[in-house]
Amino acid sequence: MAFEAGLCAPARDEVDTRLDTRALQQLDSAHFLHPFTDHGALSTRGARVMVRGEGIYLWDSDGNKTIDGMSGLWCVNVGYGRTSITQAVARQMDVLPFYNTFFNTTNVPAVKLAEKLAALAPPGFEHVFFTSSGSEANDTALRMVWRYWQLMGQPERHVVISRRNAYHGSTIAGASLGGMAGMHAQGALPIPGIHHIEQPNFAEHGRGLSETEFGLLAADWLEQKILELGPERVAAFIGEPVQGAGGVIIPPQTYWPQIQRICDKYGILLVSDEVICGFGRLGTWFGSERMGMRPDLIPFAKGVTSGYVPLGGVLVGERVARALIERGGDFNHGFTYSGHPVACAAALENLRIIEDEKLVDKVARETGPHLKAAFARLADHPLVGHAESIGMTAGLNLVRRKGATVHDCEPFARALGAGMVCRQHMFDNGVIMRAVGDRMIVAPPLVMSCAQIDEMVERIRVCLDLTLKDVVGRGWMG
Repeated sequence: MAFEAGLCAPARDEVDTRLDTRALQQLDSAHFLHPFTDHGALSTRGARVMVRGEGIYLWDSDGNKTIDGMSGLWCVNVGYGRTSITQAVARQMDVLPFYNTFFNTTNVPAVKLAEKLAALAPPGFEHVFFTSSGSEANDTALRMVWRYWQLMGQPERHVVISRRNAYHGSTIAGASLGGMAGMHAQGALPIPGIHHIEQPNFAEHGRGLSETEFGLLAADWLEQKILELGPERVAAFIGEPVQGAGGVIIPPQTYWPQIQRICDKYGILLVSDEVICGFGRLGTWFGSERMGMRPDLIPFAKGVTSGYVPLGGVLVGERVARALIERGGDFNHGFTYSGHPVACAAALENLRIIEDEKLVDKVARETGPHLKAAFARLADHPLVGHAESIGMTAGLNLVRRKGATVHDCEPFARALGAGMVCRQHMFDNGVIMRAVGDRMIVAPPLVMSCAQIDEMVERIRVCLDLTLKDVVGRGWMG
């Protein structure tokens, strides 16, 4: 490793040290189509082969030790190596590895998890529908929105409004709800009835305004779209409390309360996509609590099991639940693995760990503020236009030239790929940091200590220095 020679600790399992990385890469290229991947490019360079995790660290097949600054994919909240979760999974597999929850049937872990989630959820959420992923959860939310208005005698209310650069999954419905142009360009997306407004990105759209003013302006884009489409046709608005895959876009404090007022004014449902923001990521159990929202539906996944076993779902607010239960008859929607007993057992143990170790409070009072302060110090780097964080997630913009304010910074030409240059230095120097264009983001495990935050940020600064050297050498700084 380039950053620290002593990082390659002996593997816990001796098999780890005998893996043939190149052979695995060749098999991978020959047979495995990865998500969101240029497979031609991947086959040329070969995939990284991860073999072990412990706490906040990962080891690859060559023995390199890396800080997982992205919690796997926004999900490993309690860190790697939690044997109590794997033991809970093994016990459940011995007792009942699977049975479906169709045909008036249930299982013990699903019942207990539904009760637990209702207890943890914001007031007004007593019911949960289980899925296997966040994409399925958002598909389910869309089906519930449509069914709700049908049951209320207003089937013409079928339009759902979302935001540009939002991410709500990669199924047909999830990709349509999301506002990722690259996904829409690869098919007939979005499906009819899905419309988008601009994202509340202060750095991109807030020139000449205070953050308070911009938050109100960005929320009012929703009202303008409702009036344009016709209030009688609009069913719901969906948004992530903080946009995750879009680059950790943190809205001003005035944004969500104004969105809530607009939804209330026109009687439309509010869907808070908590696939990333749920289960402590922002320092509250659910991001909607941090942002002053009162949603009707809360899709979730990822942190509910810390990624140990796939599980997702939708917390269903009472006005929607009552309509489905009292007026709806059969709700013709579901999945083979809805309420999977093994996944629910993993979730119950994961939630116990989060509660017992007080990780949500730790993020709110200790590690979240520490990450915020540590990231703020990175703003003095010549490449950093601005840095910001909320809870245990943070982002910074790489810029060609710094300015007096965030709006005066000059970005790199997007085609240059400065963010990808930086990301490679991160991988080569023992820290995983994601690049969204030229915005670099982290969302580390909630168990990360303040000392480990400092270790991660120190490595990030080293990689920023290496990136600066590269872009200067290539003449990108002008």
